[in-house]
Amino acid sequence: MDGMGNSMGFGSSSDPKAAVMNQVRQEAAMTNARQLIEKVNEHCFEKCVPKPGSSLSSGETTCFTQCMEKYMAAWNTVSRQYINRIQQETGKSAGGGGMF
Repeated sequence: MDGMGNSMGFGSSSDPKAAVMNQVRQEAAMTNARQLIEKVNEHCFEKCVPKPGSSLSSGETTCFTQCMEKYMAAWNTVSRQYINRIQQETGKSAGGGGMF
């Protein structure tokens, strides 16, 4: 079990810095997920439900679903590009050819 934990970056007792960094990454991912859900709800609800009632109409449900799908697709695209950019910059700085 210890070998699997180390290969996944979890529970490495020999490298406490890596364990802390992994925990920070996990917490950042959770914060990002919460923010995404909050923004989707806020944006799509305001757009699709002009007069809130006890239930959503068929049109409101369709609008909300499509809005969420578009918002999530945009979020994923931006996230992928951001990660690619970070990886490129990290690669450049590790190779000594970066400006930073």
